[in-house]
Amino acid sequence: MIVDDEEPIIFSVHDYFTENGWEVDCARELEEAQALATFKDYDVVITDLHLTGIDGGEGLELVRYLHGRGRSKVIVFTAYGTAESEREALKRGADAFVQKTTPISEIAQLVGRLTGAG
Repeated sequence: MIVDDEEPIIFSVHDYFTENGWEVDCARELEEAQALATFKDYDVVITDLHLTGIDGGEGLELVRYLHGRGRSKVIVFTAYGTAESEREALKRGADAFVQKTTPISEIAQLVGRLTGAG
């Protein structure tokens, strides 16, 4: 699942992964992502840190929610990451923390390592 409030990010990540054989659902806000994760187990969730602008920390809430369910690997994917936000994400259960400047091919390699598919 891809969780981001920016349509261009959703489209590009979705297209890349589906073109490479992955099944991908998309959510644009915390509640939508939680609802999807309630009814479906995801191997990996890639979530933005901020889902309602720069000040929102909903991505961290989603990390905690998914970690509590214990079924999904979580990658926090953000343009506004700091060392503090990375520590907090990892503390809440994120498996990786990457900047949005990271090439999508590297994100795909990370997903492969997290799922044992690469």
